[in-house]
Amino acid sequence: MKTNPPNRSAVPLQVVPQTNLRLCPVAKKCGGCQLQNMAYPRQLAFKQGMVQRLLGAYGKVEPILGMENPFHYRNKVQAAFAFDRRRSKILSGVYQSSTHRVVYVDRCLIEDKQADEIIVTIRGLLKSFKLTPYDENRETGFLRHVLVKRGFQSGQIMVVLVTATPVFPAKNRFVEALLQAHPQITTVLMNTNRHHTNLVLGDTEKVLYGPGYIEDTLCGCVFRISARSFYQVNPVQTQVLYQKAMDLAELTGKETVIDAYCGIGTIGLIASRRAGRVIGVEVNPDAVRDAISNARRNGVKNSYFIREDAGEFLTRMAQEGRHADVVFMDPPRAGSTPRFLSSLAALAPDRIVYISCNPETLARDLRLLDGHGYRVRHIQPVDMFPHTSHVEVVCLLTKAHSAAKKSGEGNGFQ
Repeated sequence: MKTNPPNRSAVPLQVVPQTNLRLCPVAKKCGGCQLQNMAYPRQLAFKQGMVQRLLGAYGKVEPILGMENPFHYRNKVQAAFAFDRRRSKILSGVYQSSTHRVVYVDRCLIEDKQADEIIVTIRGLLKSFKLTPYDENRETGFLRHVLVKRGFQSGQIMVVLVTATPVFPAKNRFVEALLQAHPQITTVLMNTNRHHTNLVLGDTEKVLYGPGYIEDTLCGCVFRISARSFYQVNPVQTQVLYQKAMDLAELTGKETVIDAYCGIGTIGLIASRRAGRVIGVEVNPDAVRDAISNARRNGVKNSYFIREDAGEFLTRMAQEGRHADVVFMDPPRAGSTPRFLSSLAALAPDRIVYISCNPETLARDLRLLDGHGYRVRHIQPVDMFPHTSHVEVVCLLTKAHSAAKKSGEGNGFQ
């Protein structure tokens, strides 16, 4: 298998430097950084142990790949806005864990510094322009949330103002003042969310400045990122994760590759440079449009993106007698479904590269795939979210040979 030069951002568990951590003053109220009281090497050891406990029955768990600098890595930052109890001061920050009470935050140790500064500026502009935060109990007010996305390589910055009403008094002067304070901003959007919902973004979107999207480079490919696009929040570790996934796939330039749950096409387009052809499948129409645009942007001609349920697509491929050599799957935290995994087994690809952001649901899905005759060949944890309890894992599975199946070789459940 071809190997690539080591990525210096990926630090194996054994050699990660000791970190002297100054605790965030609102860590307990926020609840977002569950492991912030641990030094970083101890966090990695904790996550290594968790993956070992959940997945060790399937084989050796490789040493977790940590970050050289595990701070300010989040390139997507969103803040909620509210009045304080006396309704005399505007707050911005995050919702307290399991509540809708806003924890006042100016700076966060894991968020992009420029994004935090932009949010603080917007909070000040609200007062200057006599605009109020939205009160979900009274259903009054203007600004609900602010979403900031920054391209790690490009430096481009998107600001999304999520409002409760489409009426935006003095919007041109507001945007002008924001750009004067932060000229590095490349686009500003207004998203209107009138619903009583936990969802941040609403259905209506209007561009107030710039092209309405940003671009960023990941693993040598340029990606267009819109307000609704899913894009990994830690680009440094995403490159580590995806590079490992590509290595495990062992692509030679001839394979037919399926990118299930493809989103805006990141994994599929990265794989396209090593594969014969790539088919991306995604149910979200906005993501499919972005994926097609990203393929054009990168001059990729061997990739196709289809708006369809991934399980139904794989079932149809199997029924038509078509074959895929490799399937990449990167489902949400809830994991995959028995229906999708049955469809995957019916298609019978030679290799499955499963990227998971939840080792608990991964363990459940590996059990099902084991029942369909697939064996886990490699387990690699990656620390995508330092200071939190979350950990990413990439696994390689291959179809067991009949002789191996009879002897029980590679089966974690003897």
